[in-house]
Amino acid sequence: MNYKTKSWDDVLFQGLVTGLLLSILLIVIVPMWKVLIMSVTPLNYINTQVLGLWLPLTKWSFEAYRQLLGHPAFIRAASNSVVITISGVTINMLLTVPFAYALSNRELPGRKLFIMMVMIPFLFNAGLIPTYLVVQKMGLVDTYWAVILPGGINIYNLLVMKSFFEGLPDELKEAARLDGANELQVLWYVILPLSKPILLTIGLFYAVGHWNEFFNAILYLNDAKLQPLPILLRNILLAANMNEYVEYNAFSSASVQAIKAASVFITMLPMVLIYPWVQKYFTKGTLLGGVKQ
Repeated sequence: MNYKTKSWDDVLFQGLVTGLLLSILLIVIVPMWKVLIMSVTPLNYINTQVLGLWLPLTKWSFEAYRQLLGHPAFIRAASNSVVITISGVTINMLLTVPFAYALSNRELPGRKLFIMMVMIPFLFNAGLIPTYLVVQKMGLVDTYWAVILPGGINIYNLLVMKSFFEGLPDELKEAARLDGANELQVLWYVILPLSKPILLTIGLFYAVGHWNEFFNAILYLNDAKLQPLPILLRNILLAANMNEYVEYNAFSSASVQAIKAASVFITMLPMVLIYPWVQKYFTKGTLLGGVKQ
């Protein structure tokens, strides 16, 4: 077997790409590592040492995490984020999947009209004030629904899922219809089992959006008991008095900086853990017009 020798252009290109990716990795990893080190740095070590990117493992202190996780305000905010994320993703997928499947059916009556109706709000936004008035008139202010329903369907995610469904072999759908299956059964028994990549990809997109929900939450959720983690994180980072969020006093063994860093790390940790599990499906899930074999 003959192997083609790589040219210098190929080697140079691969080297540049590798260097670029490593640079991006460092840009992402170094701040995360800095936040982690800050969060586990004990109070006496901060007062006597110059902070850097390294701290001996024997010096690590989890007092900041203990104080945060033991405070009712943090637990309540984390619970709110979990409820908003799970409920939001469930509603998003229940609305997006059947709508995308319907639009992917080229024989759907009025298909072009429906696509045009989808594209108009995608290209033209009604604005903040009309949206707020609609949410207020519906009585959704100070409820979880205020941050879930306005984003029930993301048009970009809808179009990506529609294109994926269009790339699936029509023969499979026709075979199911010939066997007497209706469209709902075709979707459930034929389309969805073949669509794991797109379902996980779009589901992750929705989950990240809900977990990081900030603007709608600060706009519609005036009750502190309903506010999610990003709002609490913002309040902690801006707080002059930490006693509102943790039991902090002169005898505390965790510094204010460590508590703030721990709150940042805990907030981003769930998405950091979930992403590597779903990442392998991104290429398949976002490939427009790809046909699964």
